Amino acid sequence: MSRLIIVSNRVAPISEGGPAAGGLAVGVYDALKETGGMWFGWSGDVLASGQPQIVLEERGAVTFATIGLLRRDYDQYYRGFSNATLWPAFHYRADLVQYDRHEYEGYSRVNAWLAQQLVPLLREDDVIWVHDYHLIPFAQALRAAGVKNRIGFFLHIPFPASQVLLAVPPHRELVQALCAFDLLGFQTRPDLRAFCDYIVNEAGGTTALQPDGLTRIEAFGQTLCAGDYPIGVYPDEIAELARAGERGKPVRTLKSTLHGRKVIMSVDRLDYSKGLVERFRAFERLLDHTPAQRNKVSFVQIAPPTRADLHAYQDIRLRLEAESGRINGRYAELDWTPIWYIHRQYERAVLAALFRASNVGYVTPLRDGMNLVAKEYVSAQDPEDPGVLVLSRFAGAAQELSGALIVNPLDIDGMADALGTALSMPLAERLARYQDMMAQLRENNVSVWRDRFMRDLGRVGVRQASLPALERAQG
Repeated sequence: MSRLIIVSNRVAPISEGGPAAGGLAVGVYDALKETGGMWFGWSGDVLASGQPQIVLEERGAVTFATIGLLRRDYDQYYRGFSNATLWPAFHYRADLVQYDRHEYEGYSRVNAWLAQQLVPLLREDDVIWVHDYHLIPFAQALRAAGVKNRIGFFLHIPFPASQVLLAVPPHRELVQALCAFDLLGFQTRPDLRAFCDYIVNEAGGTTALQPDGLTRIEAFGQTLCAGDYPIGVYPDEIAELARAGERGKPVRTLKSTLHGRKVIMSVDRLDYSKGLVERFRAFERLLDHTPAQRNKVSFVQIAPPTRADLHAYQDIRLRLEAESGRINGRYAELDWTPIWYIHRQYERAVLAALFRASNVGYVTPLRDGMNLVAKEYVSAQDPEDPGVLVLSRFAGAAQELSGALIVNPLDIDGMADALGTALSMPLAERLARYQDMMAQLRENNVSVWRDRFMRDLGRVGVRQASLPALERAQG
């Protein structure tokens, strides 16, 4: 059986019996354990000098292969082009795009260097699965090195409309690099349509829907396939985590502090794409328009820090601290704090238990590839007394979770109305919505996502080595 080689920017820290990892990490790790294989990527270490060396760690049938980055490479590849250029552009924030030609050169250089580190570890029949926007040029670099293996790519974030992608100066080079993969996976059908629109209208290529449901793409002299693969979770495992933590200290503390008040719960990385400021203002609008809710409900926002060395993230933290302070100053009473804004990380089991203890899940990103928090919130609910999910239409999860209250995150009044509806929704309606969403989550869990992608990657054609590689081999 062929080995599976997973390539991602970071290698998820997974240990048997340790804290529960996220759905993506669990799904990928399960596949590796079944087939045997390797997980390759950056270790998270940033080195001041020297020559980074690969560290190999064997855990059963899985090899973890990690390598550090030099400070210049981290600044250009990760902080620079990946997160100051691609991240805002792919989340439709062209106003926040920062582009520096040297950072793009560093991004391309690091992808080529990482590919060169992987090549000696590959076997002829390995199947390679590359993940996310940090590694768009990775297959192109492998092809240039003569690698002919099947290579798939999955984009975890949105793929933007052509007119937004054009804001990134090397947009053509990026899409051409994507065409070096055999199979491209997107979270949703709209993301796939956006990519195909660029291929046809900007690259002069062609697309055609095949009988197997994949889209055949011809562009830049390459032929490949693409499809949509909405990533899932393991809902029953999350439900078990939530049940196990129901009597734990965090939930007991929450309930004792709230004295029977209802809870609106949000969990997001501290990121401008998550619509956090708009979310705070919609909760304020609820209190403003519905005085009966005052001192009857609290909004808990958990926002772990991320990319704290980027100015855009420093700015959003300051804005949230100001908003929460202003709203609490306006409405708080001696025995009631309207907004609990918590800037720290919690383990996944604790979050599942907190989801179960809350009445409303409040997930309203301005743009998101999928948003697994929405799926985890539903999974964690008490089947006999479930909460209500308020979900942005611009999260990929909205394509599947029809039982949620779908909102536009820019419509402050609309979100406030949805919160009011969620807080007063009768049990029968909550049960019907919950059961509908759980059926969907079970039908399309993370194993289904993984297996569909791997099955399709196994069916697509294997590339021939690139012309430069062939010339070197023959010379």
